[in-house]
Amino acid sequence: MQKLILYTTDACHLCDEAEELLNQLKPAHRFDLQLVDISTSEELMNRYGNRIPVVQRVDNGSELGWPFDSTALLSWIFHKGA
Repeated sequence: MQKLILYTTDACHLCDEAEELLNQLKPAHRFDLQLVDISTSEELMNRYGNRIPVVQRVDNGSELGWPFDSTALLSWIFHKGA
């Protein structure tokens, strides 16, 4: 099963949209989603502060930044070479 991390933080409406999109796709597609609040780490704030929401594949570390739609997201999640 594909494992994903969504880098997010409170009061981020784009993060809320990305999380909602991922949660809509989860029932029909097999992936595990972990939310990581970047405000808990200075390193994460420096890395993602201006780019969130960002989704990361745990298997290879590739990242997909906003904006994305369901088609682009699913293609990226399940592409073996991503």
